[in-house]
Amino acid sequence: MFRTPFPCCLFALSLGFVALVSTGCGVASQGMNVEGVRLHQAGDYQAATQRFMQAVTNDPNNADGYYNLAATTHRMARQSRTQADFAQAENLYNQCLDRDPNHVECYRGLAVLLAESGRPDASLRLLEGWIARSPALADAKVELARFKEEQGDQIAAREHLLQAVSLDPNNSRALTALAHLRELSGETAQALANYQRSLAQNQFQPGVANRVATLHSSVGPRAALAGSDNTRVATGTPAWTRY
Repeated sequence: MFRTPFPCCLFALSLGFVALVSTGCGVASQGMNVEGVRLHQAGDYQAATQRFMQAVTNDPNNADGYYNLAATTHRMARQSRTQADFAQAENLYNQCLDRDPNHVECYRGLAVLLAESGRPDASLRLLEGWIARSPALADAKVELARFKEEQGDQIAAREHLLQAVSLDPNNSRALTALAHLRELSGETAQALANYQRSLAQNQFQPGVANRVATLHSSVGPRAALAGSDNTRVATGTPAWTRY
């Protein structure tokens, strides 16, 4: 249930890449969340669940606590394969969103759950509704791009990522995802430029650093310079364009 640096493995919408979060409102709730994350990482899901329940009891408006509780319940549901557990996880994800309408990890987890339970159309409506409510939020478009790529629609995924970068030129997640798609399309110089921009914004991406090193050695400095990124000039709904 943990997310690798997006998209290190790469740009996949799977429960394996849903991350727990350890922040929270209030010292007591934050401590319970941190302890719950530690227990979850150790594989003690029942004890982790108890800590997250304590976090939301201490702070009923703690969206992170509800998200962590939902994600842990989701993990256990995948093991038990019981509909009641899946329904409980879905309910908890929705309670998280009631408290934080722009909780990125929660949208991702809920979209995964809906798709896993045979409701990809509901996943799509969830993410499109998020964009409609928060049109200036780049992360919402990144998550819809993630879903589209998982469904095999790389053209739509690229369009949403270009829109995300247009909204937030320094969004490292959007830049990394866009670089990944460009690399898949053989646009190596442009992919390298996007990876480099992403790494400049967030240095704690070992997977991205590895891609930069690999592509730089294969592209060479002149080709990399020729592929200098022009992503930030994209406006409106971009067309499918080879850069």
